[in-house]
Amino acid sequence: MKDNFDLQRYLTRGVENIVAESIRATLKNPRESGFMLRFAAASKKASGRRAEFEKQGLHIPSFLIASITSSCNLHCAGCYSRCSNATADTAPVSQLSSEEWLRIFTEADELGISYILLAGGEPMLRRDIIESAGKMKNILFPILTNGTYMDEKYIELFDKCRNLLPVMSIEGDKKLTDNRRGYGVYDKLMDNMSALQKKNLIFGASITVTAENISQVISEEFIEHLESRGCKLVIYVEYVPVGENTLSLAPGDNERALMNSALEQLREKHNEMVFLSFPGDEKGSGGCIAAGRGFFHINSHGGAEPCPFSPYSDVNVRDKSLREAISSPLFNALREGGHLLDDHSGGCVLYEKRELVMSLLGKTN
Repeated sequence: MKDNFDLQRYLTRGVENIVAESIRATLKNPRESGFMLRFAAASKKASGRRAEFEKQGLHIPSFLIASITSSCNLHCAGCYSRCSNATADTAPVSQLSSEEWLRIFTEADELGISYILLAGGEPMLRRDIIESAGKMKNILFPILTNGTYMDEKYIELFDKCRNLLPVMSIEGDKKLTDNRRGYGVYDKLMDNMSALQKKNLIFGASITVTAENISQVISEEFIEHLESRGCKLVIYVEYVPVGENTLSLAPGDNERALMNSALEQLREKHNEMVFLSFPGDEKGSGGCIAAGRGFFHINSHGGAEPCPFSPYSDVNVRDKSLREAISSPLFNALREGGHLLDDHSGGCVLYEKRELVMSLLGKTN
């Protein structure tokens, strides 16, 4: 990492770019562009609050990932959440309530956090929490969903609360999607897209990028298909191996370079869409931005974790404020020890160094 790298400036610029791209992508949709313009003003104020906290020695990330349930109706091949036991088929016990999540969302708003990604499990199983999120108009909530619980009531909610943005998981074409997610999922996603497009609602697609599907999901043909369906946001999530038998699925350096190059071209050609990648080019962002540098993760039971791929926690937001969670001993150890800046061979430095993370957790507890 360069000595003069300014993380706060980098993250603020990133948020501003996303907002600017979103406004451009919605110019032909007055209701959506109107919301995005109002959100742009709120986002600018939020950046100012984060800058003030920075002067006080407290770094506030722009993003938060909230896994609001440990339940899911699908068994996707290689699911990191199931492999880490964050998602299970047993009945959930002692998960955060909608009231507790609303408190967290309110604290996030006060701190200047502009984006909270709702994940799971399957987040649409918790309609109560999603309805609570809809009340927080200064925060944009992408909802990372498998799409199988999309119904008319949800579409009405998205129409009413424009800060709720459904982002449906898709693996490529029908064969690739159904092979990983289950028979009939692709057709359900297409039906959802048609219903959302008919209502002129913004929605996105989340794609787990593997060595098997990368050539298809970055292809012009695939993106044109999503665009024709009304998709405005594409999030590429690089596959992180969860066991020795899935190592071959993880993109290597060549695939990563191919994706970065394709993203540049897609952003230039499809200027009515927004393209994001995770974890993205960590060298360009001064290293991994987990553990509160750029975001952190709250699991369904309230544990504050560095990221979903590093499910270790020493603080629970049931007992601590969001501000305290950001400065947890584990997060501080990861940031101050330079562990987020280390070189690594895979797409996730914390997953690759999970034994180190566990040892740090033992020292902070």
